Amino acid sequence: MFEVLGQFWYTFLLQPLFNVLIWLYSHVADGNLGWAVIWMTVFLRILLLPLTIISERNAVRQLEVEEEAYKTAKVFKGDQVKQNEEIRRIMKKKRISPWAKVLTLLIQLLVLVLLYQVFVKGITGDKVIKLLYSGIDFPGKIDVLFYGYDIGRVHDSLWAAVAAVYLFLSILWERAGDKHWQTSEITFLFIFPLFTFFALWWLPMVKSLFILTTMMFSDIISLIRRIIWPVKKT
Repeated sequence: MFEVLGQFWYTFLLQPLFNVLIWLYSHVADGNLGWAVIWMTVFLRILLLPLTIISERNAVRQLEVEEEAYKTAKVFKGDQVKQNEEIRRIMKKKRISPWAKVLTLLIQLLVLVLLYQVFVKGITGDKVIKLLYSGIDFPGKIDVLFYGYDIGRVHDSLWAAVAAVYLFLSILWERAGDKHWQTSEITFLFIFPLFTFFALWWLPMVKSLFILTTMMFSDIISLIRRIIWPVKKT
């Protein structure tokens, strides 16, 4: 059982991802492995774009549901039972399935784990040759430096901090215009980026590049969604 799963993991997940990474390293990233990871992340998000669009559309529908529920609560202010019935009816009528967002996150998490396995085991000549397909040229010694930073190195404070600060600013941007913050929301604003920093600091630096790229891609898509499907929050 475990041997079959291990073979599946190696043949259909780890080896294909590694070959894509090496091909990008040789043909797109001009011998820069950090940029190869960034390009791979961008191409992955483009492949997942249909799911991302569904998720963004669901976010708009969620705001519409909240708006309609808010109006219903005002109409039936004196009748709690009727209010709850109407809100349930609205939620059922505009059912929002989270499957697209969940599937997108799961695929990104899978790639994150695969990248971790690649960089923890190291990218040396014999391992590269063993993983490469026959149609992919052996690139020789792979340069793992990204502007002077070893992307396989753990405990890198700079890039972990960059990702954490970007996450902090991204949350602020997402909540732009909100005048009233609950205590739990303020706590989340600071605790989540702080947790992200320590998690990325503990992992190889390549994780920071992956997370940072996917966050920036998500924010660009979210910005486009706001332009195409603008929704005014109550």
